[in-house]
Amino acid sequence: MPEPIVAEEGEVFDIELEEDILRRNEEIAKSNRKLFDEKGIIAIDVMGSIGSGKTAILEALSERLRGKYRIAVIAGDVTTSIDSERIRRKGVASVQINTGKECHLDANLVAKALRALDLDALDLIFIENVGNLICPAEFELGAHKRMVVVSVTEGEYMVAKHPLIFMASQVAVINKMDMAKYMGVDPDGLEKEAKRINPGIKVVKTSAKTGEGIGELIAALGL
Repeated sequence: MPEPIVAEEGEVFDIELEEDILRRNEEIAKSNRKLFDEKGIIAIDVMGSIGSGKTAILEALSERLRGKYRIAVIAGDVTTSIDSERIRRKGVASVQINTGKECHLDANLVAKALRALDLDALDLIFIENVGNLICPAEFELGAHKRMVVVSVTEGEYMVAKHPLIFMASQVAVINKMDMAKYMGVDPDGLEKEAKRINPGIKVVKTSAKTGEGIGELIAALGL
């Protein structure tokens, strides 16, 4: 089998532009973090592909935690407001960010969303990133923790094929455990792979549908 083609250093045309963008994003992310800390708000960046169950997990977390925390969700999507509407139906404040063609949120978009929220009335903000397992890894938003959600329905190689996002996360969720036996995917194998990539990551197996593992996830997030 031929070896994969790999771009050499300096060969990718937009490398200088990318470095400038990432540097500016990092500056704004630090500003976001400072604002969170000043307001006493815990912020969690929630990443994962489309269909992994990010919104369902956030619905379950909101139901469990809204008696303890004043919660808001910033929901990122390319064009729709479906996720923010789902969250609002749970009685939780939500702001929608539409990125157009971009496959991730960035710190500047989050900063704009924060201006639409009453931060003095909040203790906890979940930032639901755009459904993607590649682009969000490089763009810090200023959150205190990053959580990546994958599901057993995405196949046995989902973790192995996306190492950067697991390296960038403190918590990994293996969701849709109620479907594991039907999909023929070994959740323990996914957990092992995640810990091989990032030995310090906390892995929680959940089913947003049945409620399995939600309590453990709350503990893993330190909430």
